[in-house]
Amino acid sequence: MQSRNWPVPFAGFAINGKFASQRITGVQRVGYELAMAFQRLFPEDTDLPLLLPVDARTDVALPKAKTVGRWLKGSSWEQLALPFATGGRTLLSLCNMGPLFARRQVVMMHDVAVYDLPENYSWKFRLWYRFAFSILKHSASHIVTVSEFSKKRIMARLGIDASRISVVWNGVDHFDRIAADKLILSRLNLQHDGYVLVVGNLSVGKNLARVLAAIERLSERHDWKFVVVGGCDLRIFNPKAKVGYDLSENIVAAGFVSDGELRALYENAACFVFPSLYEGFGLPPLEAMLCGCPVVVSREASLPEICGDAAVYCDARSVEDIADKVAQLMGDAALRDVWRARGREHARQFRWERSARQLLDVLEQQLGAGGAARPVCAPPVASRF
Repeated sequence: MQSRNWPVPFAGFAINGKFASQRITGVQRVGYELAMAFQRLFPEDTDLPLLLPVDARTDVALPKAKTVGRWLKGSSWEQLALPFATGGRTLLSLCNMGPLFARRQVVMMHDVAVYDLPENYSWKFRLWYRFAFSILKHSASHIVTVSEFSKKRIMARLGIDASRISVVWNGVDHFDRIAADKLILSRLNLQHDGYVLVVGNLSVGKNLARVLAAIERLSERHDWKFVVVGGCDLRIFNPKAKVGYDLSENIVAAGFVSDGELRALYENAACFVFPSLYEGFGLPPLEAMLCGCPVVVSREASLPEICGDAAVYCDARSVEDIADKVAQLMGDAALRDVWRARGREHARQFRWERSARQLLDVLEQQLGAGGAARPVCAPPVASRF
């Protein structure tokens, strides 16, 4: 498309910044990183607004942010204030949800777990998201998702044609900006290469119960430490509670940690275990690979697509197989070095700038189809993976 003589370069779209008012988890991380990658790709004076609610976080720098809506917050802001603040631009919503009746919108749906794993959510949350998805599948001009697995699940659950869904993988190079906080190693009394790292929560899909059972099996034969990061159920980690078996003293419940602490744990772990049953994408294994940590993952959902040949695969439904794969890595330092090198090389492919360029390709197609009055002024889009 040929650019016109506008006073400043016009990107043709605006970004839904609701994620900036939420705690940073996987989905919000994608929103932050793509928003910042877009700003780096466009000329500094480009009109590319990031539209924020009044309760947006102030501890993370977001360029070209513009607060809209004087008092609305959360979903009310997204549904009632945001649609009137786009200035005729196509709206890009990066975190599963967007205004249900926006005239022009591209929505990134990371997964359809509210259908596939309904037990993970309250009935109110399920009801709202299922209702919203039933509207967005018609009102959004295009859907973007983060893996071929998620694309297939969206097609199956929402009945959206494949031609209306594009796949753009996430990046992981945000971890390059994070400095390791090694104080956590001394606080938890951990040694380099002396522990197995687990990241999980209470979601059924994270498969934490089988991981803990595998740890118990390994602890009967080995004196290894196992560090569990994430939400911790007091019924599991309270030694006075009845959980069906006695928990090993080798389990260290780290709870929630900072990004810097997590990087230090990745860099010093002998291996990382992630036998998840359901992932729309799966950032943690790539984070571990980038930090030089060998990875054990399941063959479920998106993980084979994302991890490729850079991970050791286990049967996520077999406690014995999870334990065996961990034991193979823990017992062979040379083998760990092989997987470290392979993982680092693989993870380097996943860059946020590449993801942003691919998403711009999708947006250009939508804008060119009449989605905006002014053309995109962006650098050439790089080739796909």
